[in-house]
Amino acid sequence: MTDREELFARLRRDPDVAAPDLVVVDATDRLLLDEAAGAVAAAGPGEVVVVDDSYGALTLGAVAAGARDVRVHQDLLVGELALARNAGRTGLAGTYRTLPLGPELVAGARVLLAKAPRSLDALRELAELAAGAAPDAVLHVGGRVKHMTPAMNAALGVGFTDVRATLARQKSRVLVARGPRPGVSSSFPRCRPHPELGLTVCAHGAAFAGTRVDAGTRALLTALPGAAPGAATVLDLGCGTGVLATALALARPGAAVTASDASAAAVASAAATAAANGVAGRVRAVRDDAAAAVPDGTVDLVVCNPPFHLGAAVVTGAADRLFAAAGRVLRPGGELWAVYNNRLPHRAALRRLVGPTRVAAADRRFTVTVSTRR
Repeated sequence: MTDREELFARLRRDPDVAAPDLVVVDATDRLLLDEAAGAVAAAGPGEVVVVDDSYGALTLGAVAAGARDVRVHQDLLVGELALARNAGRTGLAGTYRTLPLGPELVAGARVLLAKAPRSLDALRELAELAAGAAPDAVLHVGGRVKHMTPAMNAALGVGFTDVRATLARQKSRVLVARGPRPGVSSSFPRCRPHPELGLTVCAHGAAFAGTRVDAGTRALLTALPGAAPGAATVLDLGCGTGVLATALALARPGAAVTASDASAAAVASAAATAAANGVAGRVRAVRDDAAAAVPDGTVDLVVCNPPFHLGAAVVTGAADRLFAAAGRVLRPGGELWAVYNNRLPHRAALRRLVGPTRVAAADRRFTVTVSTRR
C-alpha cells in the first residue's frame, strides 16, 4: 500500500454510525486528491482549503501529500468530530485549522477541495466565497456522477470564469473551476418574507428548505399556540433555519429560546432569521449534536421537525436520536411537540423515549403529536 492508503486504513467514521456497507473513504475523496495532487504538493502553508470533508480523508490525505496548515470547514458537526479523532488517531493533530464558512477560510488560498453539496444554493455560496481566494486559485468540487448536473457548472460560474469537468472514475467526477471573478460578493444569507406567517426567513445555501417554510413546519406552527403555555425554557431541536424558534420567541416574550442544530449553515441561518424578526437577543442559536450540551431535565418545551430522509432512503434513526434527546432534557411534565410524515411509525418511539403521546393535529400528510415527559 502507498502511504496514503496506509493512512486511510486507519481512519474511522466515529462518532457517526458505522456498518459494513458504510465507508469512511470513498471514490470521490480519492479522485479529488489525485486531480489536485500536484497543486497540493506545490502549495505553501495555509494555501490549501478543504470544504465538507466527510470524515477526514480529504484533509489528512492533503497533509500526507505535503499540504501544511490546511484550513477546513465542515458543515456537519459529526464530520468535524470525526476529523479531529482521525487526526489524533493518525498522529496528524495540529496539521489543520477549523474555520467558519467565511472570508478568512479562503483568503490567499490557491487550492480548494470540496465535496459537492446537496443543493445548488450551497454550491453557489461556496463559489461566491471562493472567488475571494488568490487570483490563481483553483476550486475542485467532487461528487458522484449520478448527482452532478449542468446546473452545477452554472453555479460555479458565478465565482469563476472557467469551469470544466474531469473524466469520470469509479462513478465519481470532479468539476475544476479556475479564474476567480474579482469583486464577487456573497449573496447569503438570503431572506424572504412570509406575510401569512408574520415571519421573515433567512437561509444560507446549505440550510434545508432554504427560505421556504416546509409543510411539516407549517403544520407544527399552526398547532403551537396550545403548547405548554407556561414554558419558561424552550428548545427548537434540529432547528434548521430557526422558523419555530423565532415564532416561539415572538409569541412568548418571557421565554428563553434555544435553537440547536448539528449543521453550521442551519445555526447561522437561525441566527439570521431571529435577527430579521427582531428577536436576536432572545434566540440563542447553537451548533450541537442531539442537544448534547443541554443539561438533563432543564427544558419545559421542546419542538422538533425531525429529518426523515438519509439521502433517498426514508429512515427513522435520526428522529429517534432527537426524540431520545428531548426525553433527556425535558423536565418531568415538560412537553415535546413533534411533526412527522404520516407514513412514519414514530408514536411508539415517542411513547418509549419520552412518555405518553397524543395527536394534537393531523392532515392528509402530517401528524403533530405532544409527548409529556414522565
